[in-house]
Amino acid sequence: MTNTLDHLRGWIGKTENKSDVATAWPVIALTATLDRRDPDPAPGDAIPPGWHWLYFLEAKPAAELGPDGHPKRGGFLPPVPLPRRMWAGGRIEFRRALRVGETLRRDSEIISVQSKQGKSGNLVFVTVRHSVFAGGAIAVVEEHDIVYREAAAPDDPKPSAKAAPQQAAWRREITPDAVVLFRFSALIFNAHRIHFDLDFCHEEGYPGLVVHGPLQTILLLDLCRRQETRPVKKLEYRALHPVFHDERITINGEPAADGSTAEVWTGNAAGNMAMAGTAYF
Repeated sequence: MTNTLDHLRGWIGKTENKSDVATAWPVIALTATLDRRDPDPAPGDAIPPGWHWLYFLEAKPAAELGPDGHPKRGGFLPPVPLPRRMWAGGRIEFRRALRVGETLRRDSEIISVQSKQGKSGNLVFVTVRHSVFAGGAIAVVEEHDIVYREAAAPDDPKPSAKAAPQQAAWRREITPDAVVLFRFSALIFNAHRIHFDLDFCHEEGYPGLVVHGPLQTILLLDLCRRQETRPVKKLEYRALHPVFHDERITINGEPAADGSTAEVWTGNAAGNMAMAGTAYF
């Protein structure tokens, strides 16, 4: 793995630039997917934190997709030779809201490639920094951690579980069923088969369709919007345990005594942490 890692680290510093326009339709569609009743946005209206993921979508031709539905390895991201790619977590700073109708630009850079040994084998973590500009000013700075893993094996240990708090000042319960996952996959143009192909999930060792990491993150940010009038300025989060479709999950928040932060997490049906993070107001 050492020689391979040296090769992959050659991608550190690689950059990519994309442009887009903050159109209203994706905002309307995600509002419906989250079962909110917000009015349709007008030009100039603020777009909620985290919803920058609705833009700068990657649209590779079908011939350039791998067997898992992701684009084939190489290009901007390093060609990690491990078959499973997943959302591991990240850190997002919201400097100002994006607004409907604005011209957007995203500058991306590979800032880290690291190898680790996990319970189920080799892991490679790739961190990408995205800087999103709106109206010529920087609006969002995000560091996104991607993990690559070895193929599933029948004797792989189950993911470690951490019990979630049983009570929270802020709490919602939802069931992210197959329809919710389909709509969200369509909105972010994500063809990863773990989110819609149940047979593929079983081949990968999962009992059901996997709930997207960014969907869980957006649900945490949405919980803050429902409970707190101040916008989230920064979110740090990481994935701890998968969540599956038709599983009743909780979206939770516990604000600090001074109100400056809140610990936020999603909990699965077994009462374990799935996604955990800290929101800063």
